[in-house]
Formats: sequence, C-alpha cells, structure tokens
Amino acid sequence: MAKVNWTFQALEDLDEIAGYQAQFSEKFAGFLVDEILENVEQLALFPFLGRKVPEVNIPSIREMIIRKYRVIYSVPDSSQVFILTIRSTSLPFSSSIFEKGD
Repeated sequence: MAKVNWTFQALEDLDEIAGYQAQFSEKFAGFLVDEILENVEQLALFPFLGRKVPEVNIPSIREMIIRKYRVIYSVPDSSQVFILTIRSTSLPFSSSIFEKGD
C-alpha cells in the first residue's frame, strides 16, 4: 500500500476550489471535496491509476480527472504518492508546478 502525501500547494488548491464552489452551493462544495478525497484515497492501493500528464510525458507524473478538475500527482515509486496540485481542466497547464520544490 502506498502512502499518499499532500503538498501544501495541493491542499491550498483544494481549499480554493471549495471556497469558490461554496459561493454557489455549500452542499455541492462539500460533495465535490469529498469526491476528490475519495478518489485520491484510491491511489494508496493503485498508485498508477491515473494517466500520464500529456504535457510532460513523464511516467511518474500522473493525473486523475474528477469532474472538471485535474488532480496531478507524482509516483516516485510504488510506496509513495505525492499530490502536487489540483487544477481546473479549463486552465492551461503549467509545468512550473514541478519547479517549486514543494
């Protein structure tokens, strides 16, 4: 079983998503956060569940699409998963998330 680790950036992203969605519906915001967390929990058993991020094409950098969000994570080995960021699918991808040293 892999250990799932959240970076500060990913936690901040999740908080921002919840805050944005809560403006329209607190109930939906809670549901969305729960859905993201439940999907991320699956990575403990299946770390390579998502697809490679097409923009970087590095096998250890992967993503899960949950509704309209990309959960981008790194799998350096089968015992560790690092949730790097959560981005809207409508935003352009920036590889700078890999240069922050988070």
